[in-house]
Amino acid sequence: MTARVATVAFQGIDVLDIDVQVQMAGGLPAFTVVGLPDKAVGESRERVRAALNALGLALPPKRITVNLAPADVAKEGSHFDLPIAVGLLVAMGVLPGEEVAGYTVLGELALDGALAPVAGVLPAAVAASAAGRGLICPGRQGGEAAWAGGVEVLAPASLLALINHFKGSQMLKAPVPEIAEAAGSGLDLRDIKGQETAKRALEVAAAGSHNLLMIGPPGSGKSMLAARLPDLLPPLSAAEALEVSMIHSVAGALDQGRLLRRRPYRDPHHSASVPSLVGGGLRARPGEVSLAHNGVLFLDELPEFQRGALEALRQPLETGRTTVARANAHVTYPARVQLVAAMNPCRCGHLADPALACSRAPKCAAEYQSRISGPLFDRIDLHVEVPAVNPADLSLPPPAEGSAEVAARVAAAREIQNERYARLAPGKAIRSNAEADGELLEAAAAPDAEGRRLLTEAAERMRLSARGYHRVLRVARTLADLDGAAAVRRLHVAEALSYRRLMPGRG
Repeated sequence: MTARVATVAFQGIDVLDIDVQVQMAGGLPAFTVVGLPDKAVGESRERVRAALNALGLALPPKRITVNLAPADVAKEGSHFDLPIAVGLLVAMGVLPGEEVAGYTVLGELALDGALAPVAGVLPAAVAASAAGRGLICPGRQGGEAAWAGGVEVLAPASLLALINHFKGSQMLKAPVPEIAEAAGSGLDLRDIKGQETAKRALEVAAAGSHNLLMIGPPGSGKSMLAARLPDLLPPLSAAEALEVSMIHSVAGALDQGRLLRRRPYRDPHHSASVPSLVGGGLRARPGEVSLAHNGVLFLDELPEFQRGALEALRQPLETGRTTVARANAHVTYPARVQLVAAMNPCRCGHLADPALACSRAPKCAAEYQSRISGPLFDRIDLHVEVPAVNPADLSLPPPAEGSAEVAARVAAAREIQNERYARLAPGKAIRSNAEADGELLEAAAAPDAEGRRLLTEAAERMRLSARGYHRVLRVARTLADLDGAAAVRRLHVAEALSYRRLMPGRG
């Protein structure tokens, strides 16, 4: 007898249909899993056998073959445990095959028959909904699967509960979609005294989703400023929340199956490898740049990162996606991030203070900053110096304006951008000025005559690249949006150019 159960494999956030075929035939007792399984899938034999024994069910003394079709697609992960167990139960006559055929099944089995969470439940639920099937998943992830909409979800806590449901002795409740708390971090811009220029740059970056680089000595507040950026950003829209949650689901990082509403904030250590930043590894998992999709990627001590890791970020920053190419996998993940970076001006960090600077200044600054390539530097819209805080400023009372007031202006500017690009580029899902390009950017950010003249002259004197020219134009458009101005004026272009400085030591 042959039983068939539908499950899935993952290629990035794309879902591939897998047919689990279970055959019990005469011959010497054996239990074989074929179809290009990895070690985790191969070990499912022992977990399934133990789980069935815990329920008082023994495998028949037959030759059992489990085929995962198509056989030329690599099968990875522990989520094949439950579909294999269900296939065996159908072949043994414990579960009705015609009812099971209407579901996509995934889940990991514990030795006592309990179901443990697995990665990828949300994209699997979306794919099941598109195929007109229901979904069977671990109980703790039912709320995650319910977000797919239009799909019947069975979320048992154990294999026994699933058997009882199909037998009619215990009906499983429909899971309720769950959403993560969107509470703020509790950090406020009022905590930062002085640094008004940096705060203004942070507001501009938040309003237009622009990349930002802060340069300053140790202790000047660069990391504090970056940590307060998420509270200035608007919450994720429904479409953005689904995109972000699907990536985190595939990575197994979706907390208790709850849909994310707060924009991601990722701050990897500077010892991070290339695969950890852009994705890869044995199973081509998403990296930090994809886990920060529609959010913030903060790189502290930027020159201390491996040169190869920083260069690998160039493509994601430009295209909004990252492609992991391996001999056995070619996977693309979304990676539309807002890069925020911080660095010291030199290795000792005190280039501007002769009393503290090392004996190699200013040569050490040129060597230190040259670790950041020109093309990567060119992809950063805003460059701002964060000087050391004056001790007198530390004794002043907190500033009157905090994160709430800045976030209100940012939200208003974002709403202007949403309306503009919905009108100028319907169907393109452009959400901020940082994503506009080409003719769309010219239509949205065309400056007046004086502004155009200033921009042209500055581009010649500063030797801006075409990319740099357009990034100045994007920032100027954001500044106009913050002012509520319909047109980009000379004042906006001038302020945008002030954030486009050459790094010290680059000529």
